[in-house]
Amino acid sequence: MSRKNVRRLVLVLALLFLVVVFVYSGVRMAENMNKLQETPPIQEPQRPTVNVVEVTPGTYRAKVEGVGSAEALFELDLNSRINGQVISVSDSFNSGRLVVQGEVLATLEDSQWQAELASAREAQAEALVSYLEEEQEAQQAEQEWSSSGISGSPLSTLALREPQLAAAQAALDSSRQAVAEAEKNLASTQIKAPFDAIVIGRSISPGSYAQAGNEIGQLLSADRVEVVIPLSASDWSVLPDEDELVSGRLSVELTQIETGEQWIGSVIRTEKNLNSDTRQRALVVAVDEPLVQEPNLYPGTFLKAQIPGRSVANLWKLPASALSQREEILTVSEEGLLTAHPANIIFSDQQHLYVQRPEGYDQATVVIQPLSSYSEGMAVTPQSELSDD
Repeated sequence: MSRKNVRRLVLVLALLFLVVVFVYSGVRMAENMNKLQETPPIQEPQRPTVNVVEVTPGTYRAKVEGVGSAEALFELDLNSRINGQVISVSDSFNSGRLVVQGEVLATLEDSQWQAELASAREAQAEALVSYLEEEQEAQQAEQEWSSSGISGSPLSTLALREPQLAAAQAALDSSRQAVAEAEKNLASTQIKAPFDAIVIGRSISPGSYAQAGNEIGQLLSADRVEVVIPLSASDWSVLPDEDELVSGRLSVELTQIETGEQWIGSVIRTEKNLNSDTRQRALVVAVDEPLVQEPNLYPGTFLKAQIPGRSVANLWKLPASALSQREEILTVSEEGLLTAHPANIIFSDQQHLYVQRPEGYDQATVVIQPLSSYSEGMAVTPQSELSDD
């Protein structure tokens, strides 16, 4: 074959190849266009599965929770009522020690007060002599007036020595008061505990000088602690009336928040004013003989109180997890649609919410773990769990 014919053959083959490529590309483009013009099938949106519980209204006894700290009934900065040098201090007068009412905590040097008492008694004796003498003279003056035969009363009471006798009586009374004051001062050289107490601190030592009115120590009463528990208006609404609260028949469970140790107290009074900052009113719970309790209940202990309330009807008892981030309760309709309700929580405990059932609802299916993405009208697939009643 000549070179010219070979060229022609190559040219023909190249043209055929181009034609085949063009035709193939056109067919593929047409197929792609047809696919693009096809309408995709409508897919049903997927419904999320939600955990639910079936609830019905019931009657439950409220339990109101609050927090407060145990405080001693009395807190005293102990002072000396007289001046004097400290000559001895009791071993019991140290921080952390228990002292009983009347126990001597410290003794002051008393020579000054012994002398004062002796002087006051001497003055009293002199005043008594003066009074007795004046009384005798008054009796004699009255006898002389009666025997004088003069009718009527003297022009002046001085004649019968009535003012002189009154002055002598006043001086005697004053001397007696001076003796009583001197005896009290002498007794004050022994500084005693005014009540059963815990010693918090001591500011004197043997050889130091106590000034009248200056602090010598700090005491906390040991016979009772009180726990002041602020409560909101909604808490008060589910508590019994005041007569029942302070009757002594209600036991209040007190739990130390850090350790879980527990004590039983009783309501002794309710405050009659609202706190200006929190707008709450307080309930006061007392525990007697706190340091005889097992375990000991120390002043300053931070406590959680559980106070029994009254029975409330038409409540749903729900797991605490049923409350959404929007403070709502979500129910599921028969069609699987969500409905949101404001959570009207009447009371609660660590595990449960007790909510007023929404108007028009009796039995309901409630979502127990609502997510923030759940919304009103959303279609869901409920997955039932056992009722939490």
